[in-house]
Amino acid sequence: MDYVKLGHTGLDVSRICLGCMSYGVPERGNHQWVLDEEQSRPFIQRALELGINFFDTANVYSDGTSEEIVGRALRDYARRDEIVIATKVNGRMHQGPNGAGLSRKAIMTEIDNSLRRLGTDYVDLYQIHRWDYNTPIEETMEALHDVVKSGKARYIGASSMYAWQFLKALHTAEKHGWTRFVTMQNYLNLLYREEEREMIPLCKEEKIGLIPWSPLARGRLTRDWEESTARSETDEFGKKLYALTVGADEKVVKRVAEVASQRGVPRAQIALAWVLQKEPVTAPIVGATKMHHLDDAVAALSIRLTSEEIARLEEPYVPHPVLGFN
Repeated sequence: MDYVKLGHTGLDVSRICLGCMSYGVPERGNHQWVLDEEQSRPFIQRALELGINFFDTANVYSDGTSEEIVGRALRDYARRDEIVIATKVNGRMHQGPNGAGLSRKAIMTEIDNSLRRLGTDYVDLYQIHRWDYNTPIEETMEALHDVVKSGKARYIGASSMYAWQFLKALHTAEKHGWTRFVTMQNYLNLLYREEEREMIPLCKEEKIGLIPWSPLARGRLTRDWEESTARSETDEFGKKLYALTVGADEKVVKRVAEVASQRGVPRAQIALAWVLQKEPVTAPIVGATKMHHLDDAVAALSIRLTSEEIARLEEPYVPHPVLGFN
């Protein structure tokens, strides 16, 4: 396993982050395809054995049960000072007023709820799970600053939004002397490269670490276009991400298959290697519901794509509608 600094910080993280949205109680939340606790624990244990020390979840995943399952497993299998736990806030956690968003009230309530579910005194990275159009950014940034200063989070990060929004948040923090975002968890893969236009250059300039979500396009880059899975058939959000660019996306998937065949490796390794070579990517967030998902992710670290291979993979891409912000 390779380890790098998380963005422009001194924190060491593995170059692969295990995304834990796949672990939770199937009857809770919007994803009935998730693995329950008994099924999930071997994946967390195996990730640790492979040297992965970076784990990403969110309060809203499976109605909080992802945090509970991940927290219990990490307490059983790892030392707290050796692992990096990231979680997120914004999604709706209860009906009625103040049940979602990035107000001071919501942030202060949800950090405590997340810590209780995770069974830890602090999280290493506390991220806003999209932009909140109904709360002033000054209120959000000051609350996050206070979370850090209270010792409940070591660093803060953001997730998919417009580049102007992210820059406004960075400027707000600098203007008031508040804690600054150190990471951007954005949507980036061979089927969606719109982040290359504004967000990635901004993050590179501002020394922000990228921890992309869905680097394998929800598995679409790892199999023939016609193949489906239980998740792809029920994942309504995933369907929206790819509904308008089927023709071009299918060509990209075929290019991945061709390069993988020439290399004699699984497609997942090629698709992930492409993300890993994008600057300033720190660690792609990889989900795993089969053990070979973890093995492929770690193996991708050893693949260095040539400039010719990268050009071949990228050539069929066409501009996409801006997606992933909601």
